[in-house]
Amino acid sequence: MTPHFSICVYCGSRAGVQTAWAEQTRLVGRWIAEHGGQLVYGGGRNGLMGILADAALEAGGPVVGIIPEALVEKEFAHRGCTELQVVKTMHERKRIMAERADAFLALPGGIGTLEELFEAWTWRQLGYHNKPVGLLNPQGYYDDLLKFLSQVVSEQFMGPWQMDLIAVHAQAPHLLRHLVRAAGLSRADGLDQI
Repeated sequence: MTPHFSICVYCGSRAGVQTAWAEQTRLVGRWIAEHGGQLVYGGGRNGLMGILADAALEAGGPVVGIIPEALVEKEFAHRGCTELQVVKTMHERKRIMAERADAFLALPGGIGTLEELFEAWTWRQLGYHNKPVGLLNPQGYYDDLLKFLSQVVSEQFMGPWQMDLIAVHAQAPHLLRHLVRAAGLSRADGLDQI
């Protein structure tokens, strides 16, 4: 069965200290699968990445993992993915993930998650794609980053319109519904109830 939509999710290869991160991550994976979507992610089985993929798989959704050769052992590639692509470089990984996605979503994570989020967001503001970008902010995880970005706007290194290109919410279902609708997929695929 062809998925109704495909969401690329960026998140930590570690689980972090708060159980809220794992709970929201599990919810994201389940929500995508239960609403007929496909998860595209970095292909690891550690940390939030593994929790995300396992939740989508357990809910019956297709999971596409894309991982560079150098990280196959380091991140312990998730061999249970519906499709696991092993690629040569990080650049190839990110390009394929972007091509396979209708929307992008960043969950709590570290420097890799931030780099991927900022790249997808930058590409959107440059017009390389017009896919929605979301930032899940459970328990205020990204509050300090958002405060800094507000300062970037006030210092006029970025315009308010650029902040409008990223949707931020603390609750996964609300943000996921927004991303699917913003991608223009809910009506076209009979998902009006999302």
